Amino acid sequence: MFTGIVEELGEVVDVVDLPDDARRMTIFAPLVLTDASLGDSIAVNGVCLTVAELGDRTFTADVMRETLQRSSLRDVARGTRVNLERPVTLATRLGGHLVQGHVDGTGVLMGRERSDNWDVVRVSLPDGLARYVVEKGSITVDGVSLTVAGVGHDGSGHWFTVSLIPTTLEVTTLGRREVGAVVNLEVDVIAKYVERISEFGARS
Repeated sequence: MFTGIVEELGEVVDVVDLPDDARRMTIFAPLVLTDASLGDSIAVNGVCLTVAELGDRTFTADVMRETLQRSSLRDVARGTRVNLERPVTLATRLGGHLVQGHVDGTGVLMGRERSDNWDVVRVSLPDGLARYVVEKGSITVDGVSLTVAGVGHDGSGHWFTVSLIPTTLEVTTLGRREVGAVVNLEVDVIAKYVERISEFGARS
């Protein structure tokens, strides 16, 4: 479990394609590895990955077909910067919201309005996820916990907007993403549970 508060910008230093639509990624991450062990979880652009190997300030993780199909990790290459976060502990402040690291799908950065103090970013939203996203609710974008500023729908489909403060622009990849970039999305898990419970209640 994570909170969506990015701790470090890491860098992909190696990518190896494996059979059966799998990949092995090695990431330079000196900060999040200070207390890491084999088998630990680390969120990479919002995707929960398991540390399979530890190197000199690097870790290696295997990425399976399901993750590649649902996330932007299918497109990473050497030199790609990624948002990193260690899992929470019982003593950790919950600064963002409850994030599982289970990406629901991807969106595309549709527009960015820049100002002196913040950026407003519009992101496309897959039809199947739109019902879980509400104004002033929480959403995770590339592993960053954000508050939904607005939601909408037009000829291009569903979309939402978020406002990025200077800290987010500086310490995460969202400050560097250009229009057209693909980003990972994880909706609030509580909304999904409520929907599932309601479905079963309606059948009883």
